[in-house]
Amino acid sequence: MVAKIRLKKVGRKGQPSYRLVVLDGRKPRDAKVVADLGFYDPKTDPVTFEVDGETALTWLLDGAKATRAARNIPSKAGVMAAFDAAKRGEEVAIEKKELKPTPKKGKKAKEVAGAEKEAEEAPVEPAEEPAAEEVAEEAEEAEEEPVEGEGKKEEEG
Repeated sequence: MVAKIRLKKVGRKGQPSYRLVVLDGRKPRDAKVVADLGFYDPKTDPVTFEVDGETALTWLLDGAKATRAARNIPSKAGVMAAFDAAKRGEEVAIEKKELKPTPKKGKKAKEVAGAEKEAEEAPVEPAEEPAAEEVAEEAEEAEEEPVEGEGKKEEEG
């Protein structure tokens, strides 16, 4: 049997969700499942997925080929890195990557993303407080200078 790891579409119209499954490669997308490896929900932010890493790694080592779309989910779950290590003969450890919310597409989202990148790159420096002497000098100067409106009234009267 030619085993393939594919995404099987479940859910109703307009609300897709997928199951990561192992199928006979010669069968259609929604054929009978050989093994269920997890699920993937693209409608949430960040996307929700769960993969049984040990079972997926076993199928990959046994020769199952993942389709392009189905390869991304085990990759995010750390299964593909473990598969590459196992092929090289190294010790296998599945490490799940952390997902971040995806920014919404549009002009405002690009501006916000650009501002966030600039904020991350620019180091934040605390504002310097003026010395006590400078504050005292400014206060004295403010007392000495007459207010424009007050000086004119005294001259007229």
